[in-house]
Amino acid sequence: MDQLLYGTEVLINGLMTGVMYSLVALGFVLIYKASGVFNYAQGVLALFAALTLVGIMEGQVPFAHLINAMFGTHIENFGWNIPAVFAILLTAGVMVVLAILIEKLVLQHLVGQEPIILFMATIGLAYFLEGLGDVMWGADIKTLDVGLPQGISDVVEQTTANWFGYGFFIDRLDIWATIIAALLVAALVAFSQYTKQGRAMRAVADDHQAALSVGISLQFIWIMVWSIAGFVALVAGIMWGTKSGVQFSLSLIALKALPVLMLGGFTSIPGAIVGGLIIGVGEKLFEFIMSSPDLAGSWFGFTISATENWFAYVLALLFLVFRPQGLFGERIIERV
Repeated sequence: MDQLLYGTEVLINGLMTGVMYSLVALGFVLIYKASGVFNYAQGVLALFAALTLVGIMEGQVPFAHLINAMFGTHIENFGWNIPAVFAILLTAGVMVVLAILIEKLVLQHLVGQEPIILFMATIGLAYFLEGLGDVMWGADIKTLDVGLPQGISDVVEQTTANWFGYGFFIDRLDIWATIIAALLVAALVAFSQYTKQGRAMRAVADDHQAALSVGISLQFIWIMVWSIAGFVALVAGIMWGTKSGVQFSLSLIALKALPVLMLGGFTSIPGAIVGGLIIGVGEKLFEFIMSSPDLAGSWFGFTISATENWFAYVLALLFLVFRPQGLFGERIIERV
């Protein structure tokens, strides 16, 4: 009975972790639906957004290290702290400006190019933004606190203890991440399916030149999509940054989003959520089973630990072999 209850707790925590993966995967899906290319820079966008948010909240002077090195000054801060809500709005504005610059300086020069060219451009963009974030805000690990509740939920622990005699340890931040992700998904699905801009976004992904020929503004669509992806990256950066600190390893969460996309499909917003939940639950339960002497030990005679590092990629590989378009992706059939 204890194993069952603990397994249920692991499953719930896996769902919460899966939602965090899905927040990152959403940005990839949005860019892919608008340009037909995998945006390698999405993880760095989350890092850059989180760095900018911390810098604005703490009143840090952008490029302070560079200015001090060039002019021999010792400036660090403006001397004020900005409330979290206002700082988030300012950071969202920065991400919109960044989207406009990306369209002006990069994307508009690549209209009609092969997807591999756009993909290579996003790789270059990722390294540029990572370096820009380092120069602007510094490379030290930063603490992010926007007022979201953290720590074990006493309500959940007490309720489950009364019901089952075993208190579940559920992080309140994960609960908030689940709620926010659900609202984001509902809004993005509605936008993609029921608005003129959402239909135009899908048309641009199918054929850039054809979309231009029917009067769709490629410039507007790309700015809009990169702005939305920047906002999604900001939300993901807030969640991950609050959970583990704002550090440059935050950009590596993009790697965990890859299996999520392979499972859910590169073109499906709901698929990003379902894929994230499958990966989150799967890796937690697999780790629980394979590291338990009572389970794996009795079945196989041995136990395995640290399976979370590779389980998602093995599962994604199986999907690539048997269903490469993912659970919700569109099957592409080309006539030759």
